[in-house]
Amino acid sequence: MKRLVALFMSMVLFGSVLIMPIAAQSTQPQWWQETVWYLLFVRSFYDSDGDGVGDIQGIIEKLDYLNDGDPNTTDDLGITGIWLLPTTEAESYHGYDTVDYYTIEQDYGTNEDFQQLIAEAEARGIRIIVDLVINHTGDQHPWFLASAAGDEEFTDWYLWEEEEPDVTGVIEANAWHYNNTREAYYYGAFWSGMPDLNHRNPAVTEEMNNIARFWLEDMGAHGFRLDAVKYLIEDEVNGITILEDAPVSREYLGEFTETIHSIDPDAISIAEIFDPTNVVQRYMDDDVADVAFEFSTASAMITAATAGNKREIERQLINQLFSYDDDEVAIFLSNHDQNRVMSLFNGDETLAKVAANLLLTMPGTPFIYYGEEIGMEGVKPDELIRRPMQWDTTAETGGFTTGTPWQPLDENFAARTVAEQSDNPDSLLNHYRSLIQLRNSQPALQYGETLRLESTYRAAWGYIRYTEDDTLLVLFNLDDRESRDYTISLDESPFSEFTSAELIYSNIEDVGEIPLPELNEEGGFANYIPVPAPMPPTAIYVWRLQ
Repeated sequence: MKRLVALFMSMVLFGSVLIMPIAAQSTQPQWWQETVWYLLFVRSFYDSDGDGVGDIQGIIEKLDYLNDGDPNTTDDLGITGIWLLPTTEAESYHGYDTVDYYTIEQDYGTNEDFQQLIAEAEARGIRIIVDLVINHTGDQHPWFLASAAGDEEFTDWYLWEEEEPDVTGVIEANAWHYNNTREAYYYGAFWSGMPDLNHRNPAVTEEMNNIARFWLEDMGAHGFRLDAVKYLIEDEVNGITILEDAPVSREYLGEFTETIHSIDPDAISIAEIFDPTNVVQRYMDDDVADVAFEFSTASAMITAATAGNKREIERQLINQLFSYDDDEVAIFLSNHDQNRVMSLFNGDETLAKVAANLLLTMPGTPFIYYGEEIGMEGVKPDELIRRPMQWDTTAETGGFTTGTPWQPLDENFAARTVAEQSDNPDSLLNHYRSLIQLRNSQPALQYGETLRLESTYRAAWGYIRYTEDDTLLVLFNLDDRESRDYTISLDESPFSEFTSAELIYSNIEDVGEIPLPELNEEGGFANYIPVPAPMPPTAIYVWRLQ
């Protein structure tokens, strides 16, 4: 509804929304719009006790690296939100096959350790959400063992068939797997070790609600990242079996989000829908979650940095602005299921900086995968994109542990560590620090509306981000070479005149004063050149316009 209102207002104010999309803006921004998030794998962040496995106490020891709680310091990263990959007791290292939703993984610590982490994080202004896996459990979960054994209470907590259906799985060839105890086939969309729960069973629904209540009320979490929501409920429509993206799944997910809000109105639900924008939009139009991850925008940002070309990111920004309300979008470069972005850039730190420029100035709530800020590399299999954090150059351990790391570090890890980059003003780490500090201090970047600028050169690109009280002009050279001659233009805007421009951020020295754009009757401008060509390689400029 907010998006429809915004489109109508765009037509009234600016005439042609197809030319110049205006992002919707809530009357009051959501707290997560003012947050920069850090995706953290507990097992790989920091080991406090020398057993080679990262733990919750290790996170507590390193919280000051993420945010020391003092906004006047600049040697912390400045993040204000943490998403923890699964933290409950599980069969596998990754935690997505839980055997106990109510207990912290013993390798990580105790429930009391987690509650301490929440308190220590809140003292620094950091909120924490947990990865909640409600689609499936591990095959050693007591519920599944009871269901397989024919326990009357749990017999239909999972999906069973006497004959094997021919259904392709997400990872394995078939989604149905034989169980010797029950002598029947159970449904596990991902693999045999993760049987899907039956969310058509009211008892399962009630238990999921209890689990949400436990993590919000007893453990102090601030919300959830909801895993694999495309696969929650299977359906059959007009004789066609729908295993993912079924409308009934969206309905169930919306009800679960309502339950989360009934427990804690301030809690956030973030949906993982690993699909293009048009699919994700269907979920968000149904109000299934507060926020969804935008995989198409991630791909477009990486392409823009790699190619030094605005074409794909320009097209995707238009798509994003029309598809969602401002507070519904989570943007990122890579995550725990994808090859690390630095590997996609073949180790080129210059490209990584361009991508960071986009991530931390574009509309949407930004998420940073741990180690991305120092350029950690990794290509699947999954264990190799979830290696231990590279704190220093200590041989074999990288400062992650005093023991033997649960997973060997990358052979070239010593080239990219926190210690090596902390005092280097030109490092990728300090580039991230300065950009996060910029975003944290500028409401227009956090939740401002967005006006897209037209450019006559493929690598020159930018936008205006504005609130009622502030207006920022953001301009990039996306290429690692000098720009050619360019001009930028804006079709229409709500502005009538600009009287001054103050440069508040740039990676280029001696920028000097810029000429102000002359606005026409529609609030637009044409053939504007803020910085004379050629623009330096990978330049970013952020001006405050009065």
